[in-house]
Amino acid sequence: MTALSGPILLMLSLLFSLFSNPTSSVATDHKEVVCFVYHRFGDDRYPSTNISLADFEAHLQYLRDHDYQVLTFADAIDYLQSNQENRKTAVITIDDGYKSFHTNGLPLLEKYGYPATVFINTETVGGGDYMSWSELKDAGNRKIEIGNHTHSHAYFLNLPENSRYKTFDDEIRLSQKIIKEQLGLTPTTFAYPYGELDPKMEAIIRNAGFKAAAAQNSGVISAQSNLMRCPRFPMSESYAALDKFSSKARMNALVPKEETPTSFMMPEHHRPELTLQFVTGALQINQLQCFIQGGECQMTITEKEGETTLKLTSAGKLTRRRTLYTVTVPDKNGQWYWYSHLWIDPSVK
Repeated sequence: MTALSGPILLMLSLLFSLFSNPTSSVATDHKEVVCFVYHRFGDDRYPSTNISLADFEAHLQYLRDHDYQVLTFADAIDYLQSNQENRKTAVITIDDGYKSFHTNGLPLLEKYGYPATVFINTETVGGGDYMSWSELKDAGNRKIEIGNHTHSHAYFLNLPENSRYKTFDDEIRLSQKIIKEQLGLTPTTFAYPYGELDPKMEAIIRNAGFKAAAAQNSGVISAQSNLMRCPRFPMSESYAALDKFSSKARMNALVPKEETPTSFMMPEHHRPELTLQFVTGALQINQLQCFIQGGECQMTITEKEGETTLKLTSAGKLTRRRTLYTVTVPDKNGQWYWYSHLWIDPSVK
């Protein structure tokens, strides 16, 4: 038998290591998590933020029937950064902490044995339609992670810059302190009120030590995502039909190599240009679609040496406070990929 040379032995060793260890770091790079955001449950007074209990249970049943692991937001971030085996993974988040979650949503989660993450603004706890501290403590004993959603849930981008960042930082510290005093825990995850942030606010959250923060641009979280502004798919009566939910649950992350600009802030001319560069791979670029809320998308595509450069802009001036540029594209196997960029115009009240 001919002796194997050193390079061949090394190659065989690497291949054996890869295929005999499915939780190796090679697989970690391809992990993804689909995250959903809910607000109210079975409260039809507010259709724009409510979901019916029948629809919510249909979502949970879909996740069970299709073998998703459902994690808290914090645990999902740990999963993304771990060497655990790749699995279909979903996260259920609830913003604001309304009573209808404790009354209507939590019992359904318990029925399916699923955890979730509730982001609370500490100023409103116990008032009006909001859960009390005792209800939040009860939820925490029933697989619910408590996350930080600031103290006041203010429109921080409407504050003047000379006070905005101190106010934002002070509120983070205050709400962390209050949650610790009331619940005996310190949140490790955060959600921006209204999904609004600028680069300095993002830096404050990073420097505060949170492991991740949730925004409200839609999409799928990947191992390469900026964890200080994780995308989430909104779930309310307009989006809650099972076919819409399931299509989001099956979505993949379109991960740009380059994104210009990275900021969410609307430029003064109100026709922002977004440039994305990504690996073409198996993507069917001829089927790529662009959507702009309240506007018409103008798109330029350049393909070169296995990479695609996409330039997007609006045909007219954007007039909404928050506008999404969304890109979807299928691959040759029929799998769909999603990316969105949020533009925020604080001058719109």
